[in-house]
Amino acid sequence: MKELLIMVVLATVSFPQEDLITSSAIPTTIDPITLNTTGLPTTSLPTTTTTTTSTTTTPPLVCINGGELQSGVCICPDEWTGDTCSEGYFCNSTIMGGFSFSRTVVGWSAYSEELCDEKTTSAGLPVALAECSNDTGSPQFDAPNWLECELTLSDILGNISSSSVDLRQLAFSTQILTSQPERLSADNITTAAQIANTLLQSVNITKDIVVAAVTTISQLLNASEESTQERDAVQNLTETLEMFSLDQSNIVSLVVQPNLVVQSVQVPSDSVGIQFTALTGRSGNFVANRIHLNTNTSELIVDKGGSTDVQIVIKFPPVLHSKTTNPSIGFVLYQNDRFFRSKAFRASPGTSRRVISANLGQVSGLHVEMLFKPTAVPNTSLYDFACVSWNYTLKDWSTFGCYKVNHSADGLQCFCNHTTNFAVLMSFRRDFKYADELDSITILGCSMSIIGLSLTITFQMVTRKSRKTNPTVLLVSVCVCLLIFTLLFMLGVDNPHKQLGKPEIQEDNILPPSDTHTERDRGPCTAVAVLLQYFLLGTFTWNTLYATHVFLMIRNSLATSPSHFTAYTVAIGWGLPAFVVALTLGISYRVDDPLGYRQEEFCWLAALDPKGNFDFKLPMFWGFLVPVAFMLIFNTVVLVCFAVTTAKTNPYLTSTRHTSMKKKFLSSFSLAVVLGLSWILGYLLLITQNQTMYTILNISFCVLTTTQGLQIFILFTARTSIVKKKISSTLKSISSFGIPLHTRKFSLWRGEHSDNVESYTQQDTDLSFSPCSTDI
Repeated sequence: MKELLIMVVLATVSFPQEDLITSSAIPTTIDPITLNTTGLPTTSLPTTTTTTTSTTTTPPLVCINGGELQSGVCICPDEWTGDTCSEGYFCNSTIMGGFSFSRTVVGWSAYSEELCDEKTTSAGLPVALAECSNDTGSPQFDAPNWLECELTLSDILGNISSSSVDLRQLAFSTQILTSQPERLSADNITTAAQIANTLLQSVNITKDIVVAAVTTISQLLNASEESTQERDAVQNLTETLEMFSLDQSNIVSLVVQPNLVVQSVQVPSDSVGIQFTALTGRSGNFVANRIHLNTNTSELIVDKGGSTDVQIVIKFPPVLHSKTTNPSIGFVLYQNDRFFRSKAFRASPGTSRRVISANLGQVSGLHVEMLFKPTAVPNTSLYDFACVSWNYTLKDWSTFGCYKVNHSADGLQCFCNHTTNFAVLMSFRRDFKYADELDSITILGCSMSIIGLSLTITFQMVTRKSRKTNPTVLLVSVCVCLLIFTLLFMLGVDNPHKQLGKPEIQEDNILPPSDTHTERDRGPCTAVAVLLQYFLLGTFTWNTLYATHVFLMIRNSLATSPSHFTAYTVAIGWGLPAFVVALTLGISYRVDDPLGYRQEEFCWLAALDPKGNFDFKLPMFWGFLVPVAFMLIFNTVVLVCFAVTTAKTNPYLTSTRHTSMKKKFLSSFSLAVVLGLSWILGYLLLITQNQTMYTILNISFCVLTTTQGLQIFILFTARTSIVKKKISSTLKSISSFGIPLHTRKFSLWRGEHSDNVESYTQQDTDLSFSPCSTDI
């Protein structure tokens, strides 16, 4: 039921798919997904055998250990792998060297449960770490490395350039000191980035140092603090990672940490292209068994099943092998864009984008294709996206040299003609659930209110001279505001420009201004919202002025109101709502973002955030609920005073001794109606938890508010003495209208002849008809 949408918010606050991307080399009936000898996700036809007599179909996979079946593939948790997530990919919890380590994914580091003493500089941080490796074919922890708890990041940075220091120990110490990134300050992040940068550029670097440095960077991607100085440090770090990924193949070809992947590969002499693939997991973390490399491919092989998270393929120009004997290529995959903060692209808090770096040195004529899995944002649709690369000169994203290729539910495909750090910047549009049309009950209630208010206004204006003590201006102003509000609500509350259907992705590769798209204001809906706010606030303002008038009458022992009261009420009654509306518009309204002021679902003040939760920062709260709450509190106090005063019996006043309780109750009830106190039920809906009580309050609120105009007519017009006299006189005039009846007289005496006499008699209209009489 959509009884009164303006306050439905109060009742609820506690409250054409496009074709999939396919490659010309892939059949259109791809499913299920398998892995070839290179580890690249490939596809095969469904395992269905058909004969002339029977058909055998392979049963669907049954995922275990928390796996989730998606498009015929088990998406496994980080600790499990295999077709059905049945194979463990972790080191069991253990105790080594006096330190306790919990279960850890292969390739990641476990931190000891033992912590540094509270009296040390590193209080609360782990004392040791151990890496879970699979070098022997069976996952197990390497020997632990420990931290000197008095050591700080500043100490490490000051000593790292010394030739006599143990770089391996400093690398592990830095990793432990950054193991709780939420504790790191901006200075800590800057120092840690500089340490990692120095370690990766060291000539004495080893595999352990590489793993520790990459793990440190992975942890920094989870840090929350930011500063300008830190941005410069992480910019230098990303450039170092690019160069390091080209040269690290002789040390370790692949390092995978939860937030960072560094892959290096020597390009085979017969390769026409290399494809790097990161598969999807349940947690979103990077795990080594989900990183795959195809060292010889001519095109981007897209996984139709949806298990691919990020893919990139680099096609080599024919002259590459003639110029370089053994070229190498490096890939760096970042979990988020924390190191690539943009000024041109505004991102919502808590959102992030995958960034992938591909580096082949100074080689022209490259063909780089990428596929990014769209981010799943609840209750939104992808509005547009841009294929971008990081410009170190501008220190921002740029679309130069990049183009859109295709898009579908499984991936956004891009093409670039150079190598660097790439990303896809996506802009989403909220999916709105528009309000239903007004139902018959609401229309009936509002229509009766409109008729009642119109009659009340007419009556008050026509009879104003005969009611010198009646507050005509106050009551007429209340009725005018409520009448206009009800008319606007019935005719204009529905948004005339609904955003229906899925948005069409633009072909041009243009950088979107933000990750949230909002349509520019088209005018009508905002205008209706402004008028609704003004006249509803005006109604409550005049209600409060009416209550003020009653209070003054009570205080002055039923004397008349002050001489200038009418002038003040006119100024306040029409001026105060205008001031509140103007203030609300000035603070929250923008032409390019009208939803800061109003809602999209219907034309009323914005109240809920994108997640559907009531937002106290939006104008529904401070531009309507707060001022109305103060007015209702004052009106309630006045009503109580009025009820107490009228209930008292004054022995010196004959009128109070003979006034019945019924009349006293009707007086108080009439005042409650004109003061709009039924809207208190809307506030009670905010705090009601019981569903039955909520339903009762909701129905009561909607019925009382939609028929408020009818109630005012009955109580302030239909029951007045003037109307009663008018109705009585009308009834009397109707009763004086007679119906002529035809009568005839006959003489029944035998032998006597008399003429028939015919006459007409006037009968009363009460229809107490008597039979015709006869003379005997």
